[in-house]
Amino acid sequence: MKALQYRTIGGHPEVVDVPQPTAGPGQVLLRVTAAGVCHSDEFVMNVPEEEYTFGELPLTLGHEGAGIVAETGAGVTHVAVGDDVAVYGPWGCGRCLNCSAGKENYCTRAAAEGILPPGLGAPGAMAEYMLIDDARHLVPLHGLDPVKNVSLTDAGLTPYHAIKKSLPKLGAGSTAVVIGTGGLGHVAIQLLRVLSGAVVVALDVNEEKLDLARQVGAHHALLSDAGAVAGIRDLTDGLGAEAVFDFVGRPETVTTAGAAAAVEGDVSIVGIGGGLLPVGFGAIGYDVDVRAPYWGSRSELIEVFELARRGQVEVEVETYSLDDAPKAYERLAAGKVRGRAVIVPGA
Repeated sequence: MKALQYRTIGGHPEVVDVPQPTAGPGQVLLRVTAAGVCHSDEFVMNVPEEEYTFGELPLTLGHEGAGIVAETGAGVTHVAVGDDVAVYGPWGCGRCLNCSAGKENYCTRAAAEGILPPGLGAPGAMAEYMLIDDARHLVPLHGLDPVKNVSLTDAGLTPYHAIKKSLPKLGAGSTAVVIGTGGLGHVAIQLLRVLSGAVVVALDVNEEKLDLARQVGAHHALLSDAGAVAGIRDLTDGLGAEAVFDFVGRPETVTTAGAAAAVEGDVSIVGIGGGLLPVGFGAIGYDVDVRAPYWGSRSELIEVFELARRGQVEVEVETYSLDDAPKAYERLAAGKVRGRAVIVPGA
């Protein structure tokens, strides 16, 4: 079968032929219908060799996946051949306290047991077929278009998880700032409009990206530059935002996030751009909560899919065949993807 793999440290993703897997006991084989392209993949492919911790190479990419069940292993009872499903990506041990609550994104045993997410250590979804370690990591799509909704498994779930934590602070009259309006950020704007009473302010680096932010519901769209904090302060009568969500995470955006937060506000650093935010008396507003959330729980993914089923959240997608998948990563690196790029192996 064909697969898109990261094969050598510092290399570019390549389409190659690999053996098609089969489902062993407790496992499920999917015929992949869609796989999302993410900046996390780009991050993995830019880690130097001495810091690389994402399993052995070659690595089949793709931690956002959807497919049709093609084969089930012995003992699998919760899914059947022909089921249309999405993959819950942050795999855990399934036994610790957090996993028992469906929060495998915060599994306390994953590192010790060498468990890695698909596409970020285990073979991922950018292939014609994908092997799933356990049926609990599959969520029914119940009629949702896999191509349009596969990215909700990360680009929807991750901002949903971050936003839910801040909802008590986002009632009527509040302000929420979204930094970075790409794959995750443009979904976050929609989620804030659906879930909160906040005025949503979007920040990004050019007008094309800000146009998408306005299209999906941002009340205000500002350039993410040296004047961004002053602009947010002007919109909030000098008070700042009750919640700031940074989906970039670079040093300059993290600095903006901290400076834009109101007293007792929240700062959620979701992006993995390497920025650090100093926390201490005088370094940030009084009683500001700073978080670094990661992905989300299985139950939250089910909730995100329900929002999509009701038409309350929608991902802007560009589609590519598996053969053209390397071009999607070129466009991603160049900042040209509008919303989320999705690989469709059958195209």
